[in-house]
Amino acid sequence: MKFSGPKLLLHAEGATVLLAACILYRHSGESWGKFAALFLAPDLSMLGYVFGKSVGARAYNTFHTYSAPILLWMVLLLAHESSLFWICVIWIAHIGFDRTLGYGLKYESEFKDTHLNRV
Repeated sequence: MKFSGPKLLLHAEGATVLLAACILYRHSGESWGKFAALFLAPDLSMLGYVFGKSVGARAYNTFHTYSAPILLWMVLLLAHESSLFWICVIWIAHIGFDRTLGYGLKYESEFKDTHLNRV
């Protein structure tokens, strides 16, 4: 796998987000056991592929875009439930990890077709 140009920047961006999320999580004081237990939870969205490529891609993409955990964070803040912020941080860390490895948002054509490359 060749890393250069924009592709390298996207991988580096994912690693930066992962690192920042881990630092934020450390400062939250929450248990690293919780982090480990929930880190892969967004991947449950792959179950959408049971209902076909289109539903699967939409489900996967919904849970693998930074918008979703950030919107949840805003809802939690507005509801004065900031004690659940750590859920958003774990979710963001997961997405950063995926981007670091080269996993991107899915196209409906095939699970392996992503916005970053063909996995």
